[in-house]
Amino acid sequence: MKKKKPKQPAGASSTQSPISEVEELVRLLQSTNVSEVSIERNNIRITIKTHQPYAAGAVVVAPAAAPMPAAPLPAAAPPPEAKAPAAPSTPEPDESKLITIRSPMIGTFYRSPAPDKPPFVNVGDEIKPGTILCMIEAMKLFNEIESEHHGRIVKVLVENGKPVEYDQPLFLVEPL
Repeated sequence: MKKKKPKQPAGASSTQSPISEVEELVRLLQSTNVSEVSIERNNIRITIKTHQPYAAGAVVVAPAAAPMPAAPLPAAAPPPEAKAPAAPSTPEPDESKLITIRSPMIGTFYRSPAPDKPPFVNVGDEIKPGTILCMIEAMKLFNEIESEHHGRIVKVLVENGKPVEYDQPLFLVEPL
């Protein structure tokens, strides 16, 4: 960020030594968001620049931190899948024919409209287009996620109250 080039720093007099003027310019840069100051006097030009790419580097680091929560989410998703083989008493439908209902947004997954209310759908429930499956809270707004398919819920892939990513699988549905 360039600022105007003062002919003389504030409070500087013509009796000030060049070194004290440079020191004053350095203090000015440190106490403000100015990244460059130039002064020209008697055919001598002094330009002082700060290294402010660090501020820009901090902005670059913040987005790099955002994907880190995404790493634990895929690790959290496999345990529900691991539970399915443990219950062979119920006949499993052919997984190649199952429909995966995915999250349309990033947010927090809720199975019920309130903590004391029953879930919108349970495993084994028959659903049709327009059936509310869950809610996803995004930026303090609760978005009802509706089914676009006719079928039966085979598996709920996300735990209540857990964060979900865009396009993350939420439910497996057997088409009817």
